[in-house]
Amino acid sequence: MIKNNLNNIIYGIHPLIEAIKSNIDIKSIFLKKGLQKKSYKELLYLSKNKNIKINLVSKNKFIKLKNKNHQGVYSYYSTIKTYNIKNLLPILYKKIINPLLIILDRITDVRNFGSIIRTSVCAGVNSIIIPSKNSAIIGSDSIKTSSGAIFKIPICKEKNIGETIQFLINSGMKVFSATEKSSINWNNLDFSGPTVLILGNEEKGINEKYIKISCNTVKIPSMKQEISSLNVSVACGILLYEIFKQRNNKII
Repeated sequence: MIKNNLNNIIYGIHPLIEAIKSNIDIKSIFLKKGLQKKSYKELLYLSKNKNIKINLVSKNKFIKLKNKNHQGVYSYYSTIKTYNIKNLLPILYKKIINPLLIILDRITDVRNFGSIIRTSVCAGVNSIIIPSKNSAIIGSDSIKTSSGAIFKIPICKEKNIGETIQFLINSGMKVFSATEKSSINWNNLDFSGPTVLILGNEEKGINEKYIKISCNTVKIPSMKQEISSLNVSVACGILLYEIFKQRNNKII
């Protein structure tokens, strides 16, 4: 039975479409009366094919989401599966010659978290690793901010990120810490092999312990000297598309 609370709500048309396509356990959908049918035509089509009940409800049913961009639609889901990297990595190596992973060190802002997930899916990242504590919650807001992309990528929760980094290095992966303290620019490194990119908390950056055990560090050179660092989700996008360009040998 699905326990209904704000943490297990999917809201917004596109996140719900992605959830259904990803076979997330959804029993019914609540749709506000009076919506233009063309805006949720695909949602209705997918729901019918999956035998998901559509409930037409009044706007009063959306009071719990009054500060959310719900677009007049929401549902409840049971859970989003998370993984253990020690179990997942052998599977990735069998499918992919050069896996690409991201480690998020204490990224707690759900908007950054969701944006990073969506960019990662677009750029071909194979998994995202987060700490089991001090991380953005995998829930309704991260589903919405990722536009449902969270359903398209395996997310690993790990208790000890330091041990995880060492495991990845021992498994043949090169681990790069993204930090403005680095002396190496983002386009002067080779990301063509099995790669792990670590991104850190905007205020504190990456834990120094993780930087020390990384294979290398990387920075994005500032175009204006008065700007010392970028938003973490923006930095993620720049670095991932450099990796994408190297791996596909073409200019984006």
